[in-house]
Amino acid sequence: MNILIIGPPGSGKSTQAELLSENLGIPHLSTGDLFHYLSEEKSVRGKKIKKIMTEGTLVDDVDALKLIDEQLKGAQYREGFIIDGSPRSLWQAQNFKHLFDKVIYLRVADKENINRLSKRGRQDTDSPEIIKKRLAVYHQETEPMLAYYRQSGILEEVDGERPVEIILQDILKRLKQ
Repeated sequence: MNILIIGPPGSGKSTQAELLSENLGIPHLSTGDLFHYLSEEKSVRGKKIKKIMTEGTLVDDVDALKLIDEQLKGAQYREGFIIDGSPRSLWQAQNFKHLFDKVIYLRVADKENINRLSKRGRQDTDSPEIIKKRLAVYHQETEPMLAYYRQSGILEEVDGERPVEIILQDILKRLKQ
């Protein structure tokens, strides 16, 4: 089973993806963690990704899909995967090489996301200015994907402002339907 977890920055995508991975025995790929890891490389690519992340913008569509596709070619992902953080735009969704069985959208208000991210405190990506910019980019670039996946009949919209365990149980119930 291939599952995508989407939602605004701070919505708990990685947390839910990790819990689902443990519960379902399906490997998890966090594109945010992947890009963070790549940004630490002392290479042209690493420096480029680091600059993009500190500005609060997104890795361009073509490069993002290429990097993710490289990862998903790994043997551990052959039987399925749980991915969070990508695709991040309608173009990426339409050009993603792997089909999803379910797309879980964690719906969380901006005010709550700002609060959560401010507490997390990653200095390179969680300053108030960068958080607001990341949310604006999310609304402009990522939200249009919701209609695309809704139209495909695979979108499950989940209230992401509840306790972590209740959200997990809700998602697990929806995946079994």
